[in-house]
Amino acid sequence: MGRHRRPFDRQVTYREVFGVGEFRSIWLAQTLSYIGDQLAQIALAVLVYNNTHSALRTAVAYALTYLPSIMGGPVLSVLADLLPRRRVMIVCDVARTGIVALMALHRMPFAALCFLIFWTVLLGTPFTAARAALLSEVLPGDMYVVGSAINNITHQLTQTLGFLVGGAVIYAVGAHQALGLDAATFAISAAILLAGVRPRPAPRREGRKRPSLWSITGQGARLVFGDRTLRPLVCFAWLCGFYVLPEGLAAPYARTFGASPVIVGLLMSAMPCGMAAGAFAYSRFVRPEDRLRLMGWMAMLSCAPLVGAGLRPPLWAMIVLLALSGVGSAYQIAANAAYVAAVPPAGRGQAFGLAQSGILASQGIGILIGGALTQALGPEPVIALAGIAGLSAATMLAMSWTRIRGEVIASSQERAMSAAA
Repeated sequence: MGRHRRPFDRQVTYREVFGVGEFRSIWLAQTLSYIGDQLAQIALAVLVYNNTHSALRTAVAYALTYLPSIMGGPVLSVLADLLPRRRVMIVCDVARTGIVALMALHRMPFAALCFLIFWTVLLGTPFTAARAALLSEVLPGDMYVVGSAINNITHQLTQTLGFLVGGAVIYAVGAHQALGLDAATFAISAAILLAGVRPRPAPRREGRKRPSLWSITGQGARLVFGDRTLRPLVCFAWLCGFYVLPEGLAAPYARTFGASPVIVGLLMSAMPCGMAAGAFAYSRFVRPEDRLRLMGWMAMLSCAPLVGAGLRPPLWAMIVLLALSGVGSAYQIAANAAYVAAVPPAGRGQAFGLAQSGILASQGIGILIGGALTQALGPEPVIALAGIAGLSAATMLAMSWTRIRGEVIASSQERAMSAAA
């Protein structure tokens, strides 16, 4: 049994993953997009507020970074299964280059700006679904887990740096120039994908009569929610709606400690820092089998520290609690890998799109409800309530996961032994 378990238990190193040329290209392209997106988020908020002097319109523009993926994500993500995934990514990058460049070059009415923001975010949905599905083809087995961890760490680090220095960069170069930099990152990303990722055929081969996007989307929903393994895994992904709430309430919460922009940045960056540290440790030092066993406990850890906000701790203690919550959220790496393994290759695009849309929906709705409750109760009780609700949901998911994780571990071991053979 010891020899049979070695292929599954062996730790894949970061060097092995970065040794795959196609992964390096995908990672570099996505890193550029992450950096540009952080600049664009702050630049758009500054641009809208400076042009309209309306907090409501600024909030509407921010909400548009969630709504397109919620409404169109499950449908457009099907394109990642109907068309070659590399082509989907390149076309989305080129289209977003043009849209963001238009926002950077021209001062435009608020309605037109919202229209362009909507399409920019909407085009990110098929890109993300195609990238996630393509990554599972480029990195087999546990290499995919480590590759996902690298992407997660990169995302959290760029997000942290974006919150901390993005405002200073925009102050130095201007909001329109920052949008121009974002457009450039999309263009460079498309060039990297074109040069560094080999073309592959579309994974789904239909007959003469191709079903509509809506019918394929329905098939994807039935695939995910009709499977006893995929159901809890997608719910684990959507649990983030509880533990990301403090980021959405960082500005009003900072008033408790003095309302300094530096405090806002510290509160918003604490959880991403914890996520990056947790993702590194979870992927590098925990065996593949143990990641699946610990997933329920880690999910509970992602929400439990937020309950401490109800005690109104000092700033340093709250930053520690948020960072600890971020460490717990590393369970998403194992959930993502198990989700990929359980979904048929031809349906991964729509399955990823459904999961991603649910993640954005849970975050957007959670922040909306949390903001409304904060008006009446204040930020500390609302964050604590989110922690209690999330901990309850995570506990129920963990109990459900315990009943099936043995089957998932056995299946993963069989795939690892087959690959080694």
